[in-house]
Amino acid sequence: MKRILKISCLLLMVFGALNAAQAQKFGYVNSSAILADMAEVKQMEANLEALQKQLQKKGQSMVEQLQQDYAAVQQKAASGDLSPKQQEEEAKKLEDQQAEIAKFEQDMVKQLQEKRNKELQPILEKVNQAITDVAKENGLQFIFDEGVILYADESMDVANLVKAKLGL
Repeated sequence: MKRILKISCLLLMVFGALNAAQAQKFGYVNSSAILADMAEVKQMEANLEALQKQLQKKGQSMVEQLQQDYAAVQQKAASGDLSPKQQEEEAKKLEDQQAEIAKFEQDMVKQLQEKRNKELQPILEKVNQAITDVAKENGLQFIFDEGVILYADESMDVANLVKAKLGL
């Protein structure tokens, strides 16, 4: 009797494991390609490019001003219009301008990165929600990003379903 019970339990476990293995469904997407196709991403990139050009223009004008100030100080020093103390003061002003330009460049990079992250967050949430919806609608337990998969059958690619969900 115990032997029959053990065999029955063993068979139940084997068939249960087989059913569980067969029931799992997987899919994958290329999230980068999906993002590249989205109008929101293209608009975000255009906005960032416009902001970058605006900030670069401001930085360029700061550099040009520094160059003009440097040339003026050089000219005054060459003509003897500046005392040694005045030359030190002017050199300090030029160093301060140069430090201001360096800080502006760092702030520019930080500002662009923060704006990109802020604008990208809702887009990523929208894509993730679409992926979740596709998984639930199609009974998928896992959806992987193509970038982390070494090989997958093309029939498991659900990117077109996600794109359809996003209206692309």
